Amino acid sequence: MGNKQTIFTDEQLDAYQENPFRSRIVESFSEDGLGNLSFNDFVDMFSVLSEMAPRELKAIYAFKIYDFNVDNFLCKEDLEKTLNKLTKEELTPEEVVLVCEKAIEEADLDGDNKLSFADFENMITRAPDFLSTFHIRI
Repeated sequence: MGNKQTIFTDEQLDAYQENPFRSRIVESFSEDGLGNLSFNDFVDMFSVLSEMAPRELKAIYAFKIYDFNVDNFLCKEDLEKTLNKLTKEELTPEEVVLVCEKAIEEADLDGDNKLSFADFENMITRAPDFLSTFHIRI
């Protein structure tokens, strides 16, 4: 048994560098919440973002990544930031508000006008492409 060295291709590095959530990803996985990754944080990040990680674990970290104000809920502002990053700000402000309001209307199970983790988890179970998009290929 020898050491196996992982070599990242230019495409893999470009995909990460172009990821609009890259700063939120490292902040969410860092123990200090500021993006300072220890080796264990780094390993955890790649474990969760691997194609083999379970849906439940991916859901926990996706929620953390999208929770920009770190209040353990996805409020309208969190969803607006998420949508703007996903669409590269190609939607008008009115379209962003409309989409976010509709998402909350459909996914908010307890009617508090924000998404708890349970609301979010329920929503992504109805999104068959979630697992195929929430990963980094190594």
